[in-house]
Amino acid sequence: MSGTTTVSSGDFNNLRLPTPTLDAESHSLLQSISAQGGYAYARMAALAVSGDKSAAEAARDMAWEQLHSGPWHSVLPVWRDAYSMACLHVAKIHFAAGEFGEALGALDMGLIMGGMLLRKDLHDSVLLVSSEARKKNKSLEEASGDFKGEKLVPEVPVDVNEVLKILPSRSLSCRRVEKRSDLSLEGFLRDYFQSGTPVVITNCMAHWPARTKWNHLEYLNTVAGYRTVPVEVGKNYLCSDWKQELVTFSQFLERIRTNKSSSMEPTYLAQHPLFDQINELKDDICIPDYCFVGGGEIQSLNAWFGPAGTVTPLHHDPHHNILAQVVGKKYIRLYPSSLQDELYPYSETMLCNSSQVDLDNIDKTEFPKAMELEFMDCILEEGEMLYIPPKWWHYVRSLTMSFSVSFWWSNETDSSSS
Repeated sequence: MSGTTTVSSGDFNNLRLPTPTLDAESHSLLQSISAQGGYAYARMAALAVSGDKSAAEAARDMAWEQLHSGPWHSVLPVWRDAYSMACLHVAKIHFAAGEFGEALGALDMGLIMGGMLLRKDLHDSVLLVSSEARKKNKSLEEASGDFKGEKLVPEVPVDVNEVLKILPSRSLSCRRVEKRSDLSLEGFLRDYFQSGTPVVITNCMAHWPARTKWNHLEYLNTVAGYRTVPVEVGKNYLCSDWKQELVTFSQFLERIRTNKSSSMEPTYLAQHPLFDQINELKDDICIPDYCFVGGGEIQSLNAWFGPAGTVTPLHHDPHHNILAQVVGKKYIRLYPSSLQDELYPYSETMLCNSSQVDLDNIDKTEFPKAMELEFMDCILEEGEMLYIPPKWWHYVRSLTMSFSVSFWWSNETDSSSS
């Protein structure tokens, strides 16, 4: 799918993006921006309102420079809102010209990099632009039934002997994570949640539309092909050559489909709140009832999508986590939080939840304690969920092309203490 979708000049005379929050807040927001020295931005934004494309793009560039003027946490919130405003102006101009791909690109950048003030306008505009774009392409309804197109991952059983050749030493030789079919909430609470024990839950996702839809390239391109997403490029986030890029979802799909994402430099859509951005994909999944055990609340809902060979290095997270395997298969190794010292966490604040131990190539001299540690592991199959308790260290490797969803939630105690 192309990143550009246009209609003929006779079709878009009445195309207009309603932006009620922008209309109501524009004056006060421009005053706040000017108070921070953004006089040039305010001038360009005023011209953008009248449809001046060059001015709209200039305002966006000015806000972009402010977003990159220092560490992200030091950027003034008003400049994030300024970036959202400029993205809306750019999108409105493209939309009026029938340039739906460009309009969606601008809106996605506003959602990814902008502030919260204009977020509803951005979301509502995405829905409207997407709707118009589909009228000129194969409709979502046509793409949501029976699929006969290319599957991303064929249904092939795992050859354990072959898999062991690429997994870390001693894989599948220690304790396996227990698998439970149709696990009741009471059983989950009693046997796993309260004791903080991992478990694989099977036969729990058959009702998700994603189970049939997400393995089809045509469907993913139809609902998300135009959308801009951040991807990671490189072995993993601990490597010096690791970087991030912004690409359209269709470009990302093409990379992983044609193996242009190499094993040495894979492209991975990792820990991205994709479902906040693309509602059609969010409608394909359900929050598992297990996530409401403990009386807490969902903290984040993230997508993990990439080719075989992508690795998330050994680390731990602060929340309860259910990793739902929608497409493909993954290998996961887990160590309890009690083994933290033996796993040599980084001392730097930003990486203190990550281990210095590279399980794929352990340095026995530098990390001797890590060599013979007991662990739990499993191969997570399509349609299975893995419960990872808070602070449990885990390493994840995709055995095939893989699309997973992680659900982080806190229990009542976590919520009240945070």
